[in-house]
Amino acid sequence: MNYKETTDWMFNQLPMYQLQGASAYKKDLTNAYLLIDHLQNPQEKLKCIHVAGTNGKGSTSHMLASVLQEAGYKVGLYTSPHLKDFRERIKINGIDIPEAFVTDFINKHKHFFEANDLSFFEMTVGLAFDYFAKEKVDIAVIEVGMGGRLDATNIITPLVSVITNIGLDHTSFLGNTLDAIAFEKAGIIKSNIPVIIGEYTPETQPVFAAKSKECNSELFFAADLIFENYTSDLIGDYQIHNKKTVLQTIAVLNTQTAFKITPDNTKSGLLNVVKNTGLQGRWQQLSEFPKVICDTAHNKNGLEIVLNQIKKEDFDSLHFVLGVVNDKDLEEILPLFPKEANYYFCKPNIPRGLDPQILKQKAAHFDLRGEVYISVSEAYQKAIENATKSDFIYIGGSTFVVAEIL
Repeated sequence: MNYKETTDWMFNQLPMYQLQGASAYKKDLTNAYLLIDHLQNPQEKLKCIHVAGTNGKGSTSHMLASVLQEAGYKVGLYTSPHLKDFRERIKINGIDIPEAFVTDFINKHKHFFEANDLSFFEMTVGLAFDYFAKEKVDIAVIEVGMGGRLDATNIITPLVSVITNIGLDHTSFLGNTLDAIAFEKAGIIKSNIPVIIGEYTPETQPVFAAKSKECNSELFFAADLIFENYTSDLIGDYQIHNKKTVLQTIAVLNTQTAFKITPDNTKSGLLNVVKNTGLQGRWQQLSEFPKVICDTAHNKNGLEIVLNQIKKEDFDSLHFVLGVVNDKDLEEILPLFPKEANYYFCKPNIPRGLDPQILKQKAAHFDLRGEVYISVSEAYQKAIENATKSDFIYIGGSTFVVAEIL
């Protein structure tokens, strides 16, 4: 198979959470261990940072990779989902994994994947570990896919575990209370491995404290320990918390491992995240007149911060190009959106995308008014046509909506 045939097979033949939802979720790590045993345990050759959390884990992972690159290290970065190309998930020093490596890996192990019914995510994790081990990276930043305890990435023993924050997302899998979700995320905490917590609440703090004590793992609450606010090219308001998490993680790497990162490395790394890693979709400006911002925030916690940031902007009229997936709790997120705005309802082009007619009907219950469009691009084009140079256009609601306009 060539590259396109390979990725088409991966997307279409195997369970994949971002497209299918619940049917792709595995209840244990049996397959993940089966896979890494088949691959002769490439993860054992890696030094890793493991990053979990409801929001901010992608930004935090990219910031850490950028800082480590500035310090002169060869840095593997595994994240999900991708926006445009599958290869975005697996990078070394900001360069996507080669197409040939992907096709060779899948072709070589395809029979094993089929015989053992491995998920899209499981084999992608195996691909990342195999690639990073063969390329002999100095360190790999590994982002959890969903949850933590049962996530396929949770077969590593990292140098440090990082949990950015806890919010109500993926509740059908992880639980519908903050402490239940914190328990799942805390599943990445390993014996005698230091843990950094970005943000915590009265419900989540005891969960982290108990798990860390059980594992004899030193616990750091970045929000209580970090007071600097370095400048970054990631300018969303929510990044202030992610930067604190990164700074605390760097401090632990400097004091408890052989890695050495200077303050200049940190400053430069935070200033050049996009250039060093290729990260997109985080309060990303696409146009100035009118000002157009896209952002991948898609749950209550993330959207609250983004929508508050919009309130600080200076504009005449506000336009929202909005689409969501069909398992989104609309009763929770739609009340956050301003009534004094023009809405362009659309559906991300994936099977899980919610019918925009349903989104419009639900939005009307909260006095959010607008029209339905057959695609994200058509909705965006109409918003551009309707907006004046002094207006503000926001594109979001789903990672997949953002992906279609980048």
